[in-house]
Amino acid sequence: MDDDKGPGREVGVGPHPEPWPEDPRFDPALLAEGDRRNVEDRFRYWRREAIVAHLDADRRPLHVAIENWSHDFNIGSIVRTANAFNVRGVHIVGRRRWNRRGAMVTDRYLHVTHHESVGAFAEWAASEDLPVVGVDILPGSDPIETSTLPTPAVLLFGAEGPGLSEEAQAISTQVLHITQAGSTRSINAGAAAAIAMYEWVRQHT
Repeated sequence: MDDDKGPGREVGVGPHPEPWPEDPRFDPALLAEGDRRNVEDRFRYWRREAIVAHLDADRRPLHVAIENWSHDFNIGSIVRTANAFNVRGVHIVGRRRWNRRGAMVTDRYLHVTHHESVGAFAEWAASEDLPVVGVDILPGSDPIETSTLPTPAVLLFGAEGPGLSEEAQAISTQVLHITQAGSTRSINAGAAAAIAMYEWVRQHT
């Protein structure tokens, strides 16, 4: 099971009272033992496959891609946010392995695809006729809050620190940044991804 218990407290629900529902979406083990997973209440006691199928029927035409060259700990946080917005797919570009701890097992309810290189990712995006929108605070980039985001689209994020690689910048149809007013040069990659996804949803909902 996807256990998400914090210290000193229990989340979720206990065993389901009998008689149990006969709906095939329900998992007999969860009905008997309780459901402590990090899922919305509407999905309590459901099989994981049933939850994924339900989400698949209503996914937004948005993909999220992250360059993974240095085992970035932000990737898990970005994946968790992508799950919250029910994006169509998450794409890991570069290293296959990434730190899943921050995802809080939400990657089990998403379609996560690995691409060995930026070039391979670009070929996939072109085959799907998806414009790639790079998100980074770079010279010549446009503010995301005053730009029109395409739909469908892929939002491409660079690694924490170096940001978008030169190759990633080259394949992006546009590069957008989040306007800042403080002293720091950039904000955390996980936070930036959350803002960008929210802006896309705001424009297309």
